[in-house]
Amino acid sequence: MNKNCVIYNTADFLGKKWTFLIILELYKGKNKKKRYSEIKKKLPEITPKILSQRLKELEQYKIITKNTNSSRPLIKTEYTLTKSGLGIIPIIKNIKSWALKYNTKNKHCSETNCEHCEF
Repeated sequence: MNKNCVIYNTADFLGKKWTFLIILELYKGKNKKKRYSEIKKKLPEITPKILSQRLKELEQYKIITKNTNSSRPLIKTEYTLTKSGLGIIPIIKNIKSWALKYNTKNKHCSETNCEHCEF
């Protein structure tokens, strides 16, 4: 496959470990703004270095925005999905539906919007 191909480049970026899971964590729940520590808490196996790296990459690709409020003594940084980032959610839902339908290892999860992953 040609390395200039849109599919090649997109799969290369989105296929990196933790990328989809970070996007999902920013999507899940009532509060769509999440701090680094909130994301880290929900993904305890990710290393701080990789989380920081993925957040920077997602920001570079304009999938998330980083908002820093330095008006208080403690600087508060929050991450949110952009319109582009929200556009990935239906793709992730389709992947989940496909996995539930065809992957026998997922028998324990029988619903598209299961409570376990809140998605």
